[in-house]
Amino acid sequence: MLSPIRVIGVDHGLHHTGYGLLVKMNKQISCLAWGTIDTSPRIPFAQRLKQIYHELIEVIERWTPDVMAVESAIYAQNVRTALLMGHARGAALLAAANSDLEIFEYSPKKIKSAVVGNGAATKEQVRFMITRILNLRETDIPFDASDALAVGICHLNQLQLR
Repeated sequence: MLSPIRVIGVDHGLHHTGYGLLVKMNKQISCLAWGTIDTSPRIPFAQRLKQIYHELIEVIERWTPDVMAVESAIYAQNVRTALLMGHARGAALLAAANSDLEIFEYSPKKIKSAVVGNGAATKEQVRFMITRILNLRETDIPFDASDALAVGICHLNQLQLR
């Protein structure tokens, strides 16, 4: 029997950062927890980043994952949006680095292919498959959390291929 591996998947965003904690024991993947970190546009930008960082640290300390899996840097048509997303991504990466977690990055296409079998899948399709793969009763998981769980599943599937 192999020792279990815990992964935290993160879907970074300034307004909503999704996270999902998964454990893989032998070939079985189970969901430990999922959620979102929601920040208010009414608070200063730096404080929003600080909130993302601190809340991710709390999640990491509570669930003690072995690694973090995140979506690789994205290219947005709107430069401002890309910069804001990059800052949120940086807060998540810093939380992982300060928690001594190894970080793995996957492209959006690879993540969607790993979960849905289609690199151009919609958020609805990803969420649908997440609930089936993980046998979750909740079908209205926020997209940010289902995307984070998808990143985690993608990572655990990649481990199997190595």
